[in-house]
Amino acid sequence: MLGERQKNILKVVVEEYIKNAHPIGSQSLCKKFKCSSATIRNDMLLLEQMGYLEKQHISSGRIPSEEGYRYYVDNLMEPKKISGEDMLKLQTIFSNKELDLNSAIEKSLEIISDITNYTSVILGKASSENLLQKVEVIPISKENAVAIVVTDKGHVENKEINIPNNIDLKEVEKTCELLNKMLVGTPLDEVASRLEFKIKPIIGNYVKNYEVLYNAFYEALSNFQNEKEDVRWTGKTNILKQPEFSRVDDVKNIISKFESKDLVSKIEETDDEVKVYIGSETDLDDNVTVIKTKYNTGKREGTLAIIGPKRMDYERVLNLLEYIKRKIENKGGN
Repeated sequence: MLGERQKNILKVVVEEYIKNAHPIGSQSLCKKFKCSSATIRNDMLLLEQMGYLEKQHISSGRIPSEEGYRYYVDNLMEPKKISGEDMLKLQTIFSNKELDLNSAIEKSLEIISDITNYTSVILGKASSENLLQKVEVIPISKENAVAIVVTDKGHVENKEINIPNNIDLKEVEKTCELLNKMLVGTPLDEVASRLEFKIKPIIGNYVKNYEVLYNAFYEALSNFQNEKEDVRWTGKTNILKQPEFSRVDDVKNIISKFESKDLVSKIEETDDEVKVYIGSETDLDDNVTVIKTKYNTGKREGTLAIIGPKRMDYERVLNLLEYIKRKIENKGGN
């Protein structure tokens, strides 16, 4: 059982280490706690023996352990309001009427990555859980168009397609009408097979040059089946700016884990609250913290996650994620 002074010492050590990334010595705490160096040393030794602090080197000060961070988050961290500057940046995104929900989510996570120097991840639902709601085609040049795919969860994806200039635009529109007629309600991971077995045998009855158009749309739409999760990263290399990842081996390790689809899928959150996973709790890497939450607008759901070192600014990130979650659900519910 920790006494009040020991709790306060642990709190100060965690918060100072978060700010400066330097081990904390007993001497620097004497004035703050108005205690002798021996008293502080004894308290820090006790905290080390209990597993809340650890030494990097024999002669160095202490740093928080994984258990120390967990105790801090669960018992010592004080709730703070989001700063006015951070709020203003995010309010600008969510008050912009021209931004759809997808863009607002992405831009808000970009802002978090920018102001914290951490990595942000947005995970949408797996393609098997997204049903095709609509396909649209917008010409952008004589030979190129953008196929826009909208799902029932509100996800919008753009794919550029190549259409030779000898193809009449009306033929493209007819193909699009056929796709909407026969594919709406299909899980995204089944679109390719439905194109192959349902659309291909009959498309020649509706449009000329059907082979060219079929191939163009097949290439654009079948890509969805390759993605188990809709994953979007922001500030992927930000974590490499942290001193914890200064060694080449550490850099290679964390980047390889970010590229692993199996590991990234473990970031998905099922809890509506903002949750903190530290080190070994993350299932991602023992040297990181993942703070994440599930959002659900009624039409769309997914996971927002911030990945940083264990020496993360917990209070700030928790507040930012809680704020964004509320804004997303308010915007998406309108």
